[in-house]
Amino acid sequence: MCRALFQQRWRDLVFLHWPADPVEVAHLLPAGTVPDQHRGRTYVGLVFFHMQDLAFGRTPPLPYLGSFNEVNVRLYCRDALGRRGVVFRSLDCDRLLPVLTARIAFGLPYGWSRTHSRWFGSRLLYTTGRRDGVGTGARVWIDVADAPVAPGPLEEFLTCRWGLHERFLGRTYYLPNAHPTWSFHACTLMGWSDDLIARAGLSPPVGDPVSVLYSPGLRVRFGPPLALPGSAVYVP
Repeated sequence: MCRALFQQRWRDLVFLHWPADPVEVAHLLPAGTVPDQHRGRTYVGLVFFHMQDLAFGRTPPLPYLGSFNEVNVRLYCRDALGRRGVVFRSLDCDRLLPVLTARIAFGLPYGWSRTHSRWFGSRLLYTTGRRDGVGTGARVWIDVADAPVAPGPLEEFLTCRWGLHERFLGRTYYLPNAHPTWSFHACTLMGWSDDLIARAGLSPPVGDPVSVLYSPGLRVRFGPPLALPGSAVYVP
């Protein structure tokens, strides 16, 4: 990857995933991308984490605005060059300035929400709610073990993503990222609730997630946006 446009650290990630209808997903993806599938199935993810040490280029991390909780709804796609990425249908975080910056500079669907996380011994609780008071938001409650676990083929498909696709100002772009290999710990899902997936334009999830993952986190770098074939280069 070329120079780092910005970098950040992700901590205490919780991934919940359900199967999704590829036809429904296809209508929600940016032009130039199609649903990515694993063994004939595509997925919708609900991801909770704490972001910290957000920094632009080689500047020092932002001391306050660069740390916040985030919950996102994401889909999985690939483009004509075979690049596998994610498409964010919503991103909720509790810092207003990063929300405005991401929306204005990259067209990402960030929203300013009340998002909280707390550890109770080995148990981790995330909650989020929209500031407009509409809907119930999302909540996850897991018990995390010390034992590491190796990801299977499905987990690698869902988490080994090296960029995102987005449509902005009439153009679709690919924003590449780079990070170390994921590490995961065994975890038990204690409870969850969500209406963010339905509010993002997808059918509500049916039953418990088919994949539940916890990772202590890693550092990630994002490079400059790249144009899809046939699109003009987008430069924020």
